Amino acid sequence: MTLCIPRIPGIDFLAAGRQFGYLEIEHSDNAHDAAVIPSPIAVLNGGPGPTVLLIAGTHGDEYEGQILLQELIRSTNPEEVSGRLIILPALNIAAVREGRRVASVDGVNLNRALPGDAGGGPAQQIASIVAEELLPLADFVMDIHSGGIASEYVPSAFVYHGPTPELWAQKTAAVAAFNAPYSVVVQPMLKSGSISGAADRAGVPMISTELGGGGTVSLRILERARTGLRALLGHWGLLAIGQPPGHARERATVLPGAQSPVRWVELTPLSPVNSTMAGLFEPTVELGQSVAAGDVVARVHSVEELDRPSKEFFAPIDGVVAIVRHPAPVNVGTTMVNIAVDHGTTHPEGNYVSS
Repeated sequence: MTLCIPRIPGIDFLAAGRQFGYLEIEHSDNAHDAAVIPSPIAVLNGGPGPTVLLIAGTHGDEYEGQILLQELIRSTNPEEVSGRLIILPALNIAAVREGRRVASVDGVNLNRALPGDAGGGPAQQIASIVAEELLPLADFVMDIHSGGIASEYVPSAFVYHGPTPELWAQKTAAVAAFNAPYSVVVQPMLKSGSISGAADRAGVPMISTELGGGGTVSLRILERARTGLRALLGHWGLLAIGQPPGHARERATVLPGAQSPVRWVELTPLSPVNSTMAGLFEPTVELGQSVAAGDVVARVHSVEELDRPSKEFFAPIDGVVAIVRHPAPVNVGTTMVNIAVDHGTTHPEGNYVSS
């Protein structure tokens, strides 16, 4: 018995063991004369059990997830896996090669492109494969993000609220297992075309992450996420809890240490603090800092008008500084800081959408 997908040649999704291949993305231009842009995929199949789809590199300038999934592929033996791991460590490979949020080949944000178009450009084709071929195979999904070059987040799981009580309960349990310091919650179906939204529509439990950012990799955040990823796979039933990499299931007897409670924060339409002038952004708060409505959180300094005073910007609500922009140059409309509502260690309830 086999399960082969024409757009992912050479992979039999039912075969036991470890397999490597590519999503074949058809495209031909001056830089891609071979007409195929190969997005790498690994499948680790250890037998009966759930299927977990792990994604990184949806945005090419977000490096933490790419490192984590490359490590996971190399350090995990298929016989450790109770089920099937489908791993895409550099989903938008053209953007990953450039180290940019979106690839110059099409300028499309892959995380706004689902369900995609099999006859469209590179990002649309990748989105189509994820939505039509891979999500239907998955019991659970994780898409690993960070702030990229443009911003930095508090190290967090990132989840769409709802869309049903059942899915929300599965998401909150996954967040607890991953055990990042924060969990950022946003409204149901926040962004049209996102992988999170597609998973919600498919009824598949999914969490994302925002693991720092700023165009670099934090050793502290990466180490915690590395532990959290294996704990999450244990929670989902793929790996034995506390299992060290490279060991068979029957040898995995070490239990994880005590977890710190996750701090739940929520982004709302009032969260962004946007600039109303062009210039240089000066943050006046730190990431993770608690602020009150009316506190000064940013200043913008004019570059050309030397006699113009800097302009102050204020927190619109009480909360936590969840996101801070990194590049100093800003224009009118640039988001500089996001203030998230602080729910403490209790996740918010309700806020579901119709199925």
